[in-house]
Order: sequence, then C-alpha cells, then structure tokens
Amino acid sequence: MPRLHPAPSLVGRLIASLWLTCAAATVQAEPIADVHMLAQQEQQPLLDTLRDLVNIESGSKDIEGLNQIAERVAGQLKQLGGTVEILQPTDVYRLDDTPEKIGPAVHAVFKGTGTRKIMLIAHMDTVYLKGMLKDQPFRIDGDKAYGLGIADDKQGVALILHTVALLQKLGFRDYGTLTVLTNGDEEISSPGWRSTITRLAADQDAVFSFEGGGTDGTLRLATSGIGSAYLTVQGKSSHAGARPEGGVNALYELSHQVLQMKDLSKPERGLKLNWTVSQSGTNRNVIPANATAQADARALKVSDFDGLEKELQDKIKNRLLPDSKVDLKFEVRRPPLEANEASRRVAAHGKTIYQELGMALKVDEKATGGGTDAAFAALKTSGAVVEGMGLSGFGAHSNDAEYVQLGSIVPRLYLATRMIMDLSTGKLK
Repeated sequence: MPRLHPAPSLVGRLIASLWLTCAAATVQAEPIADVHMLAQQEQQPLLDTLRDLVNIESGSKDIEGLNQIAERVAGQLKQLGGTVEILQPTDVYRLDDTPEKIGPAVHAVFKGTGTRKIMLIAHMDTVYLKGMLKDQPFRIDGDKAYGLGIADDKQGVALILHTVALLQKLGFRDYGTLTVLTNGDEEISSPGWRSTITRLAADQDAVFSFEGGGTDGTLRLATSGIGSAYLTVQGKSSHAGARPEGGVNALYELSHQVLQMKDLSKPERGLKLNWTVSQSGTNRNVIPANATAQADARALKVSDFDGLEKELQDKIKNRLLPDSKVDLKFEVRRPPLEANEASRRVAAHGKTIYQELGMALKVDEKATGGGTDAAFAALKTSGAVVEGMGLSGFGAHSNDAEYVQLGSIVPRLYLATRMIMDLSTGKLK
C-alpha cells in the first residue's frame, strides 16, 4: 500500500504556522529595544551620580552630611521635573538608641497621565563615621565599584534617580503618580521616617525598595522583623553583710523574670526571644537596688510581636520579691515584611522581564534577615511591596570590602523601568 503524504498546501501551512510561532516567541523574548538601549547609555551617568553620593559622608548621626546629600538628591530630582521637598522629621518614634537629631528625607512626586500609583524608596544614610571616607574613596576596579555605603544604600538612591531619568528620556508618563522617598535614618531603624513611609505607601499600587539585591540580585518579598525588650527592676540597697534582709535584691528579681521568660520563643513560627544583655549592682558588699536586661526579638508576622509584648507584660506581674518594682518596654525596631499576592504577581512579572535579557531572576518569599524600610511601607497597603530592587553587591557595613557589580546596572535599570511601565499601562495587574 503506498505511503500517504499530506497535501503540499497543508505542509506549507504547518511550516508557516510553526515559523510564526517561533518568531513570535523570539520577539517576545527580546528586550524592548529603546528601553534597553537607554539603560545601556544610562550606566555611565549612574556611575557619575554614585561617585558623587559616595563622596558625601552621610552617617546616620552626621546631620551636616545628611543635609548635603539631601540637597544633592533633591537637586537632581528637580532637574528631572519632580515636585520636590526636603522634609525634616516631626513625628519621631524614639527608640532606646535614637539620637537627639534625625536626618532629613527627600520627597518627590512626578505626576503622569494615568491612574496607577507607584513609589520608589531608598536611604541616604550609612553606618560609617565622619572621616572614614579618606581611607576608601569611590573607585572602580575591574567589574566592581567600591566605596563606603556604595552597596547600602547609595546605589539604591542612584538607581532611582536614573530610572526616573530613563523614563523621562522615553517620554513615558502613563503612571498616575511616581513618588520617590529617600530617608536619612534607615541604619538606626528609621525612627524619624517610619510613619511617613507607612503613610505615603498606604494607597500605592506598588512600592519598590532599592536595597541591594545581594550577590545574585534576588528580589525579596518577606523579611523578619526586629524587636527589643528592656526589663528594668527597682529594688532597695542595703549592706550585704550586716543587714541583707533590709534590702530588696534587684538581681534576684531580674533573674526570676528572665528565667520565667526564657521559653517564649516559638521557633516553628519564626518567633524568637533571647535575653542578651544584663547589668546590676555597684559594689560586692551592697544589695543591688537596680538591675536591667535587654532581649533581642525576631518575628515573621506583625501579629506575633503584638502577642509577644502582651505575654511579656503578663509575665512581669508574677514577681519573686513583692516589694520590687518591675517595668518592661517593648520596641518594634522593624516590623516583618510579609509576602502578599500582589507582591508575588509583580515579582513573577519581573522574572519574565529578566528573561527578555536572557537572565534568571530569583525571588525569595521566605523571610531571611531583617531590617528593611519596605516593612514599614507594607503595614497599611494592599499593594505590592518588593524589596531588593537595587544593584548586586557585597560587603555592606564593611569599610574595606563594600562594592557593587557593574554588570548589574543595565539589567536593574531595565527591570525597574519596565516594572513601572508595565504596571502603569495595565500589562501587569
């Protein structure tokens, strides 16, 4: 029996259909040419900005330096057409180590023709002391740029500035508002600007935080929160040898309190409480009248901190020495950042954008580490909050090894720009 072959016209249609499918896939996989080309052209201007920012010393307690860098950032945002103001803190959440003066924040708003609200955040302060810059100025060595605070988080500030510049060069204004906030107190737990971040983020469709993406550019949708507990015991001093019964031993009461609070951790839920610092007494032969202790707390959910504080306050009601006075203060230094569905959708879209560059983008939904202003942004918003939008790098808080990877500049500019464009035009719901 002769073998039957498809009609030539059918074969042709099948081949044509297959070719068109492959061609469409190829086109879809390629980066948008204008955006990619402009991202490449923006690399050197970004490095110039980064050099200028690194060369301004701006430790969290260096108000003069923070004012200087705020002026620099505000000036560039004004040149880009934003409505810009340098803010001074008025609503300070005083923590145990909050300095008397808090650095400024720069707030800018760009109004577009659309409806979507997008916010970009980064911080201008560093952990370094004034005078350290001379030992490690900005420099480029091979595929890395080095400098104090370059990874944490001056790269984030520069990346925001040049993402806005790239959008301007594209003539793109399809967003409703594009809000920029750079604060000067992140490294001391944002006591002056946490409430502002939460307030501005509350009605945003998406908040992108430009902390570094680590060595591999991972986006983070969750981080653990950081809390602190401070236990203070007041007793009564007396001679330890001649009349100990006349005293109220604050050290005994403190020990009792710490021991009854030692099992409040719930590791299976990511809730941890560990007493780490204590102090009592003045002399060997004096019953101590005062004693203090501090604990470090970590949580994966905001509600867990609320529950932990209630348990601690309930515990101190049970005293070993009825005549002692026990007080407990609990601070939420940083709330946890919890992943939501909106964040997952945005991050998943980011993966497809990176695929256009032939690159893989990692997204971490499991909380690791802690300490991010993105967590304050997430407190009252139902929109997406994505952390780690910054450049790849390493060595944060290290004065001899902090760097960013030059090869991450173009991909990150492309990613941030495309995220804003696609959110604004409805390609990303």
